[in-house]
Amino acid sequence: MFDQLENIEKRYHEINSLLSKSEIVSDQNKFKKLSREHSQITKTVKLFEKYKKAKSDLDEAKELLLDSDEDMKDLAKSEIDTLESEIKSIEDALRVSLIPPDPNSGKGIIVEIRAGTGGDESALFAADLFRMYSRFAEIKKLKIDIMDSHETGLGGFKEITFSLDGKDAYDLFKFEMGGHRVQRVPETESSGRIHTSAATVAVLPQAEENELNIEEKDIRIDVFRASGPGGQSVNTTDSAVRITHIPTGIVVSCQDEKSQHKNKAKAMKVLRARIYEKMEQERQDELSQTRRSQVGSGDRSQRIRTYNFPENRVTDHRIQLTLYKLNSILEGNIDELIDALVKADNEKALKTFVQN
Repeated sequence: MFDQLENIEKRYHEINSLLSKSEIVSDQNKFKKLSREHSQITKTVKLFEKYKKAKSDLDEAKELLLDSDEDMKDLAKSEIDTLESEIKSIEDALRVSLIPPDPNSGKGIIVEIRAGTGGDESALFAADLFRMYSRFAEIKKLKIDIMDSHETGLGGFKEITFSLDGKDAYDLFKFEMGGHRVQRVPETESSGRIHTSAATVAVLPQAEENELNIEEKDIRIDVFRASGPGGQSVNTTDSAVRITHIPTGIVVSCQDEKSQHKNKAKAMKVLRARIYEKMEQERQDELSQTRRSQVGSGDRSQRIRTYNFPENRVTDHRIQLTLYKLNSILEGNIDELIDALVKADNEKALKTFVQN
């Protein structure tokens, strides 16, 4: 492990030097790639530096045991106990940090929320999820941009697609992909009966142009007039854009902007993310062991979480975590859920890493 840490530390200083060179700064692709690698190994390097400092302090404390002064010996013994405990904790953290990073770590994402079973109630729940994620993104200083949306007359969403940009976007949201279930009494329910409805969330890492080349001959672009809730026209020009990727059959539409040019740019961004997701899914299927070791990300059909309004309860079924703070969570305070999922995933990944 320590030979590997020495190599990572050496690479860290090498990247620091490269990032200061003008030829690297002027090449955005190289600069982004190196910056991402730098970000991924910084935590490991800082932990390793902390480990070496603690080991040095431990050696010094052990030398004090040779001192003839009894008070000094007692002080050294106390210091040794503290440092040995700290070193063990750092070693555990270093093992976790050596787990191969997710290749999508540090990327921006495209999030798609779709109403599922439950009619209007599921569309309203989709809107609740969008609001929750929007607030969480705001707390985490992520930039949000709505790509496409289809509202209902009651203020819900049949579907809404938005991007989140920021170095932590993928890492914060990667476990949100899957089926979300809500249990509550709809406002239209006169008998007070609890209804169960659902929405699905997809989290797609954004693919950069150098990672995925889409040729013009492989796409078909159609334009049409944007429409609002209930189908009423909200635009008198053909500004909405639909792009079909012929080889995969993937279709993306965007109508939220009044400019056809902007809608096309957004649609291409979503298309690139969906094609990348398809490629990633195929790669993960080949690495079945990796997929089994994950807590549960990458399968939008999996029911991952239940939001129960009568009990003010949220349950994440993947890690059997239940929190009685639904109101706070829907306000975007989902750190406790995210942290628990990351911890569980690290534990599983570390177990697999050690076994291999």
